[in-house]
Amino acid sequence: MIEPQPAVQPQQSSGTGSATGKKRRFGGTEAQVRSALKFYKALAYLTGSMLLLLCLEMIARYAFGQYLFAGGTNAATGEPFGLGLADAEPPGVIGGVNLSVAVLIVHGWMYVVYLMSNFRLWSLMRWPFAKLIIMALGGVVPFLSFFVEKKFHAEVEAEIAANPQAPQRY
Repeated sequence: MIEPQPAVQPQQSSGTGSATGKKRRFGGTEAQVRSALKFYKALAYLTGSMLLLLCLEMIARYAFGQYLFAGGTNAATGEPFGLGLADAEPPGVIGGVNLSVAVLIVHGWMYVVYLMSNFRLWSLMRWPFAKLIIMALGGVVPFLSFFVEKKFHAEVEAEIAANPQAPQRY
């Protein structure tokens, strides 16, 4: 019968590993880690961009009383309305698509997928829980996802380079 091995094994006398005497292990192969990193990077930029768009939309809505509309008819003139900002109350556009609501919905669902990408990378790298929290904050704090992504991307690359045997599980 095969005996199960712990994820972190004591260091051999070969001189590799960390100062604590434990060998670094990842939760997957190098290909899986790189795939998770690529997915995380794409979602970090998309979610960060949507968050900035959401912030602009909130400023337009609450500071200036404007919604972003596409199509419809201008309520004041009766002319066709293309794309742009219109009054929220009373409605400046009749018909058309309220893109302000679309931005809210898209960012919300994109954040859910972003959290899944965070969890996948975090679990494969076997990082502490605090890093998952920092990654998750990237989707709700403007500009943070760009900085956090750059930092963690470099950290993953450095850990893979420093521990070439860690991701070889199979």
